[in-house]
Amino acid sequence: MDFHTYGHRRGVVAAPHAEATEAGYHILGEGGNALEAMVAMAATIAAVYPHMNHIGGDGFWLYRERSGRVRAIMGAGPAGSRATPSLYREAGYDAIPARGPLAALTVPGAVGGWMLALEAAKALGGRMPLDVLFSWAIRAARDGYTVTRSQAGLTAEKMPEMRDATGFAETFLVDGKAPASGTRLKQAALAATLDHLANAGLDDFYRGDIGREIAADLERIGSPVTRADLERYCGIVAEPLTAALRSGAIFNTPPPTQGLASLMILALFDRFGVREAESFDHVHGIVEATKRAFRVRDAYVSDPERLPHAPDRYLDSKFLDAEVAKVDMRKAAPWPPRQGQGDTIWMGAADNSGLAVSYIQSIYWEFGSGCVLPKIGILMQNRGASFSLDPRALNPLQPGRRPFHTLNPALAVLHDGRVIAYGAMGGDGQPQTQAAIFTRHVHFRQRLGEAIDRPRWLLGRTWGSPHTNLRMEARFGSAVLDRLRTAGHDVEVVSEDYSDTMGHAGAVVMHPDGSFEGAHDPRADGGARGV
Repeated sequence: MDFHTYGHRRGVVAAPHAEATEAGYHILGEGGNALEAMVAMAATIAAVYPHMNHIGGDGFWLYRERSGRVRAIMGAGPAGSRATPSLYREAGYDAIPARGPLAALTVPGAVGGWMLALEAAKALGGRMPLDVLFSWAIRAARDGYTVTRSQAGLTAEKMPEMRDATGFAETFLVDGKAPASGTRLKQAALAATLDHLANAGLDDFYRGDIGREIAADLERIGSPVTRADLERYCGIVAEPLTAALRSGAIFNTPPPTQGLASLMILALFDRFGVREAESFDHVHGIVEATKRAFRVRDAYVSDPERLPHAPDRYLDSKFLDAEVAKVDMRKAAPWPPRQGQGDTIWMGAADNSGLAVSYIQSIYWEFGSGCVLPKIGILMQNRGASFSLDPRALNPLQPGRRPFHTLNPALAVLHDGRVIAYGAMGGDGQPQTQAAIFTRHVHFRQRLGEAIDRPRWLLGRTWGSPHTNLRMEARFGSAVLDRLRTAGHDVEVVSEDYSDTMGHAGAVVMHPDGSFEGAHDPRADGGARGV
């Protein structure tokens, strides 16, 4: 599977796993639109890349219609009605556990997002039946999928945390041990669930037979999410956040995601006037913009119904100009670390109707809560572990409250006529990787595949690492590394030329001449394919 493809006329897809790419490719080839292709890819990636995402997680969409309208779909589930601080205090916890049934405390929102995406797809002419869209996922879960290098490694690394989580060993271990790369695993219960949904409809996940079985399984394992919580849940169509750059308009998802930070980083960097890719000014500028954006994010982003004011004020030109004045382009500012982790997938699709889609789906940490619901085979996320038991915190645990999300799909509409859907996984690394790829491709005119392939950096924590410094891939030149150290950055060069620590990124481009281009990260297990 090529990680970069271009010159296609009907459409393009990009995903971190080859089977998800194939699913999207075939849907476009059979006349489906980009939203339908993405639903097929989303279901498939859950079946073949379970350490990164599953249908027990959340998902966020950005899509641009031919009319030029950009919309966001927010598939984020709230905390269950029994998820109260007293529940955890009485169980002996001072913080929400990261694994196990008490970590599975939020309603899975991804399927609710799929429902809204398919409604939009139908309104735009989509006619693909659900059983066709799910066929790749059902086959992979029923007949088996091949364990990737990343799943094998993360299973071995995280197994001590999840060995006792309900259903984990039966689903993801082989004779009690982590599977080797290349092992074939099946998810028979997930296949049956997907097959049922393909026939009964996605609403059944929340308000039908599947919803009843989810609720029963959750009660059986001791999760605070109830059937009433599932029945009340619906995804949300929202207005995206947007910022103006010299090159065009950029879009991202509103709170509770960190889309605001991703937009701020690019808007600040746009004002620095940097002229050379991978120079000291390029890396230092994005790192310092990241620090300013994360300060805003950490003080502001929470449940959208509890925000003190609209997020647009942080994208106003006067505010951004004032933030630029606080950045020293010669010296590193002190860095207050944030504890951020995340396991996520980003995928993109575009078609010749003018539809472009940016989508991100996650279970939060690798394998989420570790709990696989016994009857229906759903791996539950642990997104609620980001809540605090301190009622004075920015994101305190409350029933019905939505947790903070590192997830944020991105989209740009440029003055030259290009539409770019792009994104990355990796917790706090997501906004930084988005900025690296966007600036390389748009500001410095690197080819899309090169912009994703080139060496990257990460400020702060992700993937459960204790590091809070500036980690950089080994392919950066010594001159840039030395200048960054001299400026006061705590630089660590990672040993790998292509490090998973830097996350997996991708992008699809719709060119004004009607051609398409796509690329996905060589650090991942997928690629891009066009029709």
